[in-house]
Amino acid sequence: MTSTNPLVSDADVAFLLRDVHDVARLCTFPAFAEHNLESFELFIGAARRLAREVLFPAYRAMDQEPPRFSPPHVALHPAMAGLFQHLVAHGAIVASRPVTVGGLSVPLVVTALSNLYLMAANASAYAFAGLTTGAAHLIEAFGEPALQKAFMEPMYAGRWTGTMALTEPHAGSSLSDVTTRAVPQADGTYRMRGAKVFISGGEQDLTENIVHLTLARIEGAPPGIKGVSLFAIPKKRESAGGLVDNDVRCTGVFHKMGWKGIPSVALDFGERDDCHGWLVGEAHKGISYMFQMMNEARIMVGMNGVATASVAYHESLEYARTRPQGRPFSARDPRSPQVPIVEHPDVRRMLLRQKAIVEGAMSLVVATAYYADVAEHGPEEAERQKAALLLDLLTPVAKSFPAERGFESNALAVQIHGGYGYTSEYLPEAWLRDQKLNSIHEGTTGIQSLDLLGRKVVAGQGAALRTLGEAIAAARTRALAAGVEVATVDALGAAFTQVEEVSLHLAGLGLSGDVDGMLAHSADYLDAMGVLLIGWQWLLQVAALAETHRDDAFARGKRQAAAYWFATELPRISHLATLCRSVEGSYLRVRPEEL
Repeated sequence: MTSTNPLVSDADVAFLLRDVHDVARLCTFPAFAEHNLESFELFIGAARRLAREVLFPAYRAMDQEPPRFSPPHVALHPAMAGLFQHLVAHGAIVASRPVTVGGLSVPLVVTALSNLYLMAANASAYAFAGLTTGAAHLIEAFGEPALQKAFMEPMYAGRWTGTMALTEPHAGSSLSDVTTRAVPQADGTYRMRGAKVFISGGEQDLTENIVHLTLARIEGAPPGIKGVSLFAIPKKRESAGGLVDNDVRCTGVFHKMGWKGIPSVALDFGERDDCHGWLVGEAHKGISYMFQMMNEARIMVGMNGVATASVAYHESLEYARTRPQGRPFSARDPRSPQVPIVEHPDVRRMLLRQKAIVEGAMSLVVATAYYADVAEHGPEEAERQKAALLLDLLTPVAKSFPAERGFESNALAVQIHGGYGYTSEYLPEAWLRDQKLNSIHEGTTGIQSLDLLGRKVVAGQGAALRTLGEAIAAARTRALAAGVEVATVDALGAAFTQVEEVSLHLAGLGLSGDVDGMLAHSADYLDAMGVLLIGWQWLLQVAALAETHRDDAFARGKRQAAAYWFATELPRISHLATLCRSVEGSYLRVRPEEL
């Protein structure tokens, strides 16, 4: 581990904040009127220092010493208690929430940039704060005032943590198959009975209580999605004498390949028939409520993907600059000095590919968070609606692209380290393990592809896709006005046309009843959309550079990364579109016994 690893590029953060996405405009919104660009940068700077000075130095030890399970208790790494208090003091739990509930009213896009540092430094440590924010926000949005006082306030204060308890052993991601039961009681609470698995942070010795936001069925509820409700189930419940056991038991801890600092556990509710749950919002609307937290979590996972790829990229870049090995092709004298491996063309290829993935994905996540801010707080209804359409369309890509391509980027960081890369003495192998979890958390890549093509693209007769077309057209206009080469601008326009045409074709299949044909290549469609959206972000970045006439090493590196993406990735859209149109059926025809 190099002590000089910046985790995330400060120059890139400032560039995205000031030049590419014009985040300062948010200060004109009433919700953010108390802020300015300088206060945003101060908040990000505080996160940067916390990440580099406190969280990152604890990462290796937490990866090597995962939580210990002594049924039914889980003991975290001893460092975690102090880290969590630092996160609470920084405002990591409440930064994006309004002042009226104890928050700081910082835009989501600013918290995204600040959290990138925290995640890059120690993703599993930050996760306790991030999950608590999401769980408490559900109660803030849908809970009655008494529920907010009982559960939301101590969670936002950092005295309690929160989880998202969805998955059950038999159901996995199929939430319509949830069977956890809720029986109404005379006092307005419910008696809960069921089991949940893979609950991150579901048991810990960090805080005095944990609130599980849980999906369950009220006795007599209709089958399927329409019969699922949302409940707050605390590990301990309030009584006259203080907090008492609420019949929530940890039955096991899963041994994960990454994110070792936060336990993933199995939970049992109501073994003694004494587990009390509180209904959040209305009965049978749990799935719609939970999607608020799930969509927020998907953006958070995308941020994690960017952060984990970023820290590994900077590690491999430093290693390549300082590791002498070999000589240039033209050097014929074996006695000539060795050169740093960054001088070798294939190493620069791998580094530039990492840069193109990391910095393109970072811009996409920032754009997604920006649209979330506008969708909720924009002063004009028309602008809010367009931002909401873009947010819906971008979210599955902002979650899956950084995870999938981030894993590729992390693998390149291992490759650059050579034999050292796959040893635990160096950190790239740990980040590679961490990154793999991001393609599974909050809906696998396959689920994101079905959501994108089966829901988001076709909703409102393609309204979101048309809005994306407008945004890409605006980026092309901006780039042309700034002096970006016409060929580059036209290449992105042609790429969007290809995606638009295949989208219309696939939507037509769905309308004609051939849903299987429509969705058969949803993963390829997601891939094509990801390539397009990253191309859009790279065009915005080179346009911003052209507007300022910047020509330093930072700007030249950006232009080379953009050129690399347009030359090596954008042409893949044509092939992916062909696959989607043809419904190439090898994996549809193959039988289980043939595999």
